[in-house]
Amino acid sequence: MVRHTRLAGESADYLDAREELRLAEIGLMRHREEVAARRRALPRGPLVDDYAFVEGPADLDAGDTPVREVTLSGLFTATDRPLIVYHFMYGKLQTAPCPMCTLWIDGFDGIAHHIARNADFVIAAAADVPTLRQHARHRGWHRLRLLSCGSGTFKYDLGSEDEDGEQDSTISVFTRDGDGAVRHFYSTHPRMADDIDERGIDLLAPVWHLLDLVPLGRGDWYPSLDY
Repeated sequence: MVRHTRLAGESADYLDAREELRLAEIGLMRHREEVAARRRALPRGPLVDDYAFVEGPADLDAGDTPVREVTLSGLFTATDRPLIVYHFMYGKLQTAPCPMCTLWIDGFDGIAHHIARNADFVIAAAADVPTLRQHARHRGWHRLRLLSCGSGTFKYDLGSEDEDGEQDSTISVFTRDGDGAVRHFYSTHPRMADDIDERGIDLLAPVWHLLDLVPLGRGDWYPSLDY
């Protein structure tokens, strides 16, 4: 049996507690894999509109004309590849970039080239392209495809914006049929229940998992844009 490696000075009580924790961690891993299998086995999702987005080059400044408009179906590089869209809370009523979204996207930029081996991936925000690109330059993002939703209803229709214009960070996955039609496969939000406020998409960022390893845990720490 695989057990915790014993170090000098560890008490029997510590070893027993550590072994119980190891078994609980194994149970969590297996349950997580079961949930992932259920997600993959979802029935074919509904058709969605071919929403339009606007994108521009990394050096786009305020006053410049965005380079082009692109449709949701045009974001797929192949029929058999899924599309992952992260809904960035920035633009409209969200006049400043969301620090939590920025934390997640900081991580996405570091792994985007790995994701690209298996899926197409974009960041969509309500902010206009120059504003979005300015924030990207400030954060050093250079591997991400950044899109502005413009005046479209993409964020509202997918549940990342309500009737009052309040936004929520969301992750959505889409598939494309052979005829080019796009289907919704899956979406999830940080708030999954009344007692789960901001942990619904924690698996998307390693920061929380590392903090969960230390004695004090996450505490009341919250990301900021000033570092």
